Amino acid sequence: MTTLQEVIMNKFVLPLSDSNATLENVGGKGMSLAKLTQAGLPVPGGFFITTEAYRQFMADNGFEPRLLEALTGADLTDPAALEFASQQIGGLFREGEIPPEISQAIMDAYIGLSKQHPSSEDRKAVAVRSSATAEDLPEASFAGQQETYLNIRGAQAVLEAVKKCWTSLWTARAIAYRAHQGIAPGDVALAVVVQDLVIADAAGVMFTANPLNGKRDELVINAAWGLGEAIVGGLVTPDTLILDKNTGKVKHITVAEKTVRTICTPEGTTEQPVEAKKRKARVLSDALAAELARYGSRIEALYGMPMDIEWCLAEGKYFIVQARPITALPIEWKLPNPKGQYMRGSVVDILPDPLSPLFATLGIPTITRVGIKHVLRPLTHSEPQLPNYILTINDYAYMSAAFTPRQWWWILTRMLFSFPRIIREGFPLWRDKIRPHYAAIAARWQARSLQTMSAAELWGGVQEINEAAMVHMASLLVATTGASAGSEMLFTRVYEKLVRREDDPAATTFLMGYDSTPIRAEKSLYDLAAWARTQAELTAHILNTPTSDLVAQLRSINISPTWQGFNERLQTHLQTYGHIIYDLDFAKALPLDDPTPMLETVKMYLRGEGVNPHERQKGLENRRIQAAETARKRLKGLKAWAYRKSLGWAQSLAEVRENALADIGLGYPALRRVLHELGKRLAVAEAIGRPADIYWLEQVELEKAIAVLERGGPAESMAERIEQRKRRWQELKRVTPPPMLPPKKKYMGFNMADFTPLTAEDQTGGILKGVATSTGKVTAPACVLHGPEDFSRMKPGDVLVAATTTPAWTPLFAMASAVVTDIGGPLSHGSIVAREYGIPAVMGTGVATRRIQNGQVICVDGSAGIVTLKG
Repeated sequence: MTTLQEVIMNKFVLPLSDSNATLENVGGKGMSLAKLTQAGLPVPGGFFITTEAYRQFMADNGFEPRLLEALTGADLTDPAALEFASQQIGGLFREGEIPPEISQAIMDAYIGLSKQHPSSEDRKAVAVRSSATAEDLPEASFAGQQETYLNIRGAQAVLEAVKKCWTSLWTARAIAYRAHQGIAPGDVALAVVVQDLVIADAAGVMFTANPLNGKRDELVINAAWGLGEAIVGGLVTPDTLILDKNTGKVKHITVAEKTVRTICTPEGTTEQPVEAKKRKARVLSDALAAELARYGSRIEALYGMPMDIEWCLAEGKYFIVQARPITALPIEWKLPNPKGQYMRGSVVDILPDPLSPLFATLGIPTITRVGIKHVLRPLTHSEPQLPNYILTINDYAYMSAAFTPRQWWWILTRMLFSFPRIIREGFPLWRDKIRPHYAAIAARWQARSLQTMSAAELWGGVQEINEAAMVHMASLLVATTGASAGSEMLFTRVYEKLVRREDDPAATTFLMGYDSTPIRAEKSLYDLAAWARTQAELTAHILNTPTSDLVAQLRSINISPTWQGFNERLQTHLQTYGHIIYDLDFAKALPLDDPTPMLETVKMYLRGEGVNPHERQKGLENRRIQAAETARKRLKGLKAWAYRKSLGWAQSLAEVRENALADIGLGYPALRRVLHELGKRLAVAEAIGRPADIYWLEQVELEKAIAVLERGGPAESMAERIEQRKRRWQELKRVTPPPMLPPKKKYMGFNMADFTPLTAEDQTGGILKGVATSTGKVTAPACVLHGPEDFSRMKPGDVLVAATTTPAWTPLFAMASAVVTDIGGPLSHGSIVAREYGIPAVMGTGVATRRIQNGQVICVDGSAGIVTLKG
């Protein structure tokens, strides 16, 4: 007997189990079925008609130019226009002829499938399903956009069904859906799946996570009598079962009244009334539900993500007919410790996005398990008891704010007792030991030749630089940012209660105008623009050339002597300030990696826009000195002492606070350089697709891969796992992480609204509430920036809207009329810089980057902490 595998031997048809099945040649549904089949899951037998057959059909009939002509000028928002274009394309397909070599391949495959069932001869009943190349993907399911034809019998009928599937790629709803997803007409093709038709006694859908509440430990099954089309088409209300995924036990069941079912007839399929005794009867027993749940767990493990699975049951045997990722699953914010308390605060201000897997498993644990101990041990003369002070929930960083009795005992008897020593010795510890050690390690690894080093030696370098960087970060939490916050609050309280008169300046005036590293970086760009302005030809070239072209020209040395001089000065700037981070996650690019934002700032200054940073800083410095001296002259006794002590402490820390933040990334250029060298070697070994994919590995995975490199063995490909994580990251990036878990208005007597952003649920109207951090009121268009890749969109006078800002964002403040952020508070970087620039700022809105549209006019009231959405 000839097998199906022997029949199918050409580019137009592939067996269902073929290892050559890819998204490109069999589409999303087909690729999924091939994966399930190869994993040994019970998939009905069949074959694929590849996208090559569709393209050949299009080419032989000359359809592509006529198809594009039908779509040209059609209003994609007008249903009537789309329907007209669809009808034109449908007419073309109906008139088209399937090329003989394709039709013969399809008929041979169908007959081969039928011969596996001799009694059916050439009338084997099959299902003919569409499978587009943009379908059943994690970021867009495209469910229901193309057609399925059931109970197709005979080779000629199969050919007709195939052509109908091809035509369904161009229905009005399919065209509109792809346009909404940003997929061009020429970027899609259609494969077709032909499978044995299972005459199902029951069928339905299974979700391997609860689609209503997002719980990953629950599995939901919908079940009805007959074929699954009755459920998919909404003709029947199915039974709903919720199971515990770990045990397979039914937690809850709703038995629906199922009045109709879909059945097969000689002409195709039809709906039939369900007999009375079955209408309110359970479709699946507990045992059958548990068996199906086991298949669901296997499929979820195979894909590494929650899945939407179509199944059917025939004569007591299950079949899986489709599986796709769940694309709109609610996020479940499961607490690591059910009794814990977690907040988006502290270091989280510079971690606005989901973390990369490598930073989450290497950087974060080093801050908490190594850094905090290294800093607090010499300051408290004891072993710190703060494990997992920072952790991740759904890949977002959170600070743990609930402590065990043992931890509270250490805090009360050791940390609080040592508070005077922490205040006295914390800053010198950072300045004299931790920062110099970090800078030395960074410089040493930046200078080393990496090509001759082994993978193990490179990994040792990664660990050494990472530990120095995260100990440095921990020291800032204790010695500079934390102490700075405390000193500023103390001075403000002393000033407001004992010193300030009605016409006196605000307390923040006494803490501004220092020549910090971010300010010097801004001055450096201003000076670069000032030098370029003396070269008329160079100025014209910079202003009239797209920034992307200027970046490319930086790699050239033969444009002109003045351009070379500009390039050398810019490179000096990057070497000096290019380490200032946008984000604490070392997977994020640095200014050193892409000079685009710096070139945009230079262009701004060349156009005569922005504020001279030299004059602004000097003016603020003079006002600070004058205000401090005026207050000092009129104070005596205890007031003078309290004022002098609190101001001296606050100013000493304010002077270095921004410098310390700018120093966070001192070792990041070296760290990223070593990681990229490791990434190159993993890419050559085909463990990852490209060097930068190394950031998508967890520490344990990276260590295992390095061990394989050292042994010279074959590396396991982690490419698919990495792609899944990238898709998951994009999914999480679209959500708003709760500022506090579980949510509480007060915690330990403190009003949490003063420390955390508001929740998305609290921000539902046309007014966004946040923390007032810099006074003033401005109405202007918003410029929503998600990262440095968006900096070129910023125009003078715009309101800068971002998740957060770090010292690397400082040049943008010269253009901004106001600042609004998702996270942050009065002492965050953005607040301090906004006050120095004299522009309103509202921080901690929680949802600004999601609720405010780019270009939308908004009113920012920095005195009241309110943002009003105008238009």
